[in-house]
Amino acid sequence: MKLLSLVLLIIIALGVAYCIRSLRALHQKVSSRSERTTREIAASTKELKAEVWQSYRQSEAMQQLLSLLKFSAPVPPTRSWAASPDLLLTLAQLVRTHNPKLVVELGSGVSTLVVAKAGAKKVISIDHSSEFADITRGVLKEHKVRGVEIRVAQLKAHISGVDWYDTGVLKDLKRIDLLIVDGPPGSKNPEARMPARAELINKLSPKAIIVIDDVNREGERKLAESFAKALPNHVLTIYPHEKGTAVISPK
Repeated sequence: MKLLSLVLLIIIALGVAYCIRSLRALHQKVSSRSERTTREIAASTKELKAEVWQSYRQSEAMQQLLSLLKFSAPVPPTRSWAASPDLLLTLAQLVRTHNPKLVVELGSGVSTLVVAKAGAKKVISIDHSSEFADITRGVLKEHKVRGVEIRVAQLKAHISGVDWYDTGVLKDLKRIDLLIVDGPPGSKNPEARMPARAELINKLSPKAIIVIDDVNREGERKLAESFAKALPNHVLTIYPHEKGTAVISPK
């Protein structure tokens, strides 16, 4: 009888030990999941706050832009593949401050309208797409903007190894006061815009300003640094815009 009782006690003790171990394991698992869930919620909250703040910043910039330039017709959509309002506001301020005689833009769109409305005397915009070029022409006509020439330059194999604008379209360009680099599309190839330095560096005026969009990406940042290195009398400034903006201007 004593032996049976002892065996039962041992079995009970083992059962209790097993239950305790299982409960501990379950607690650790639940705690681990809880911690992971907490981290995920914190990360999502941080991301949401950043998106809300970015949207506010862009809305603020757009309101200032609309007030500054007083558009007489609807403004095309911004952000995404198009220029963001913070970049557009910076372009408008640069034009109004420096009064460039010639603005050359790689990649047409809403930025073409903004630069022209801001008072640039002459704007030449290069686009690889005849479709996008026609859309921009339509927008300019709707806003009754003059002094803008949209040139279509098909993308061709460049000596650098990437596809870039047909350089024949650029031959007559000289003394560029403001160069805006926002093309060709660079999302799939980080080197897509690199030829801009080699092809246009000698076409700039001594006091030219170069603006490069998308410098949050490695390729565009590299291009901005390359321009700055080639222009020792200029200084590179990176603006914390939605996509990152580089401005290379005289010291």
